[in-house]
Amino acid sequence: MKRGAHKLDYLIFFSFLILLLGVGLAALASASSDLGIADHNDPFFYLKDQIIIGLGIGTLGFLAGYLIDYRLYKKLASFIFVGSIGLLLLLFTPLGMVSGAARRWIDVGGLTIQPSELLKLTIVIYLAAWLTGQKSLREKSFSEGLVPFLSIIGFVSLILLFQGSTSAAVIICLTACAMYMASGARWSFLIIIVLLGALLLAGFIMATPYRADRIKSFLNPSEDTQGISYQANQALMVIGSGGWTGVGYGQSQAKQFLPERMTDSIFAIIAEEVGFIGAMFVILIFMALVTGGIWAAFKTRDKFGYLLVLGLATIIGIQAAVHMASAVALIPTTGVPLPFISYGNFSMVVFMTMVGIMLNIRKNS
Repeated sequence: MKRGAHKLDYLIFFSFLILLLGVGLAALASASSDLGIADHNDPFFYLKDQIIIGLGIGTLGFLAGYLIDYRLYKKLASFIFVGSIGLLLLLFTPLGMVSGAARRWIDVGGLTIQPSELLKLTIVIYLAAWLTGQKSLREKSFSEGLVPFLSIIGFVSLILLFQGSTSAAVIICLTACAMYMASGARWSFLIIIVLLGALLLAGFIMATPYRADRIKSFLNPSEDTQGISYQANQALMVIGSGGWTGVGYGQSQAKQFLPERMTDSIFAIIAEEVGFIGAMFVILIFMALVTGGIWAAFKTRDKFGYLLVLGLATIIGIQAAVHMASAVALIPTTGVPLPFISYGNFSMVVFMTMVGIMLNIRKNS
């Protein structure tokens, strides 16, 4: 056994635990208490659901990710990826659940699955395997590298955009580009990818009124304050009322006016109750987790493990950044949950599994 093998990466592990147990459960308990009373006559209903189902199954996913040698995923990458694409396509069948303009969930016997969240894990596994395959020209060759890469990402993005999962498409594309460039791809390829991606996204925005309305709301938040701009304006008011030190844990009064307070807007509730200082602490813990993942990547000599842990750390970081940037109106409003913190059992399971795999790579590399 090599010296240093089978050691736990404490930076990744403890950052994850603080976000999950220290921040996530406490924030959800506060954000969901009044909804729990209104919907189920139980202030802890949503917290208990997150603990029993999300944390319970997520712990199994975490242990599986930590205990199963990550090299096995390279052999199964194609099957895992095709399976997750199959789940995405099921959304176009009667099994797909529609909410607003989005079709993101599958309801099977009361169990709700969000395929776009699972895809964030499976596409990282697939790309890590594909970029370390037998062909050595995928990073430098236009025909054997860029064209197949664009085909994979473009196909996935189109499915997600047609389902209304714009934010998931953007997060996955940004992560895929980071992995592609980290594998040694030419910078000219990145320019081509960005230009084509921007054209595709712009086309969908212009073709779908609700996407265009979100852009208009972002550019002019004072217009239609009771309509499309309502959530963004309310989130800013909630955050602003927190000041430097916050109004106190569980003392939020503004949350009753904030849409999607347990999911898309939970960072605003955190910022109100613990203030700017507490919000910065949450950001720093996310940065520690992502930094730990990137450091683990640089310590991994196996290229597959390097790209896999880098991709997982990147997708966690980008999703957290998108959620928080949306809350403070730096980008248009999105429907992105905050990893380990927002209410959502399936998302919790997927992200806990990601951390387990990251620790496994660090342990075995």
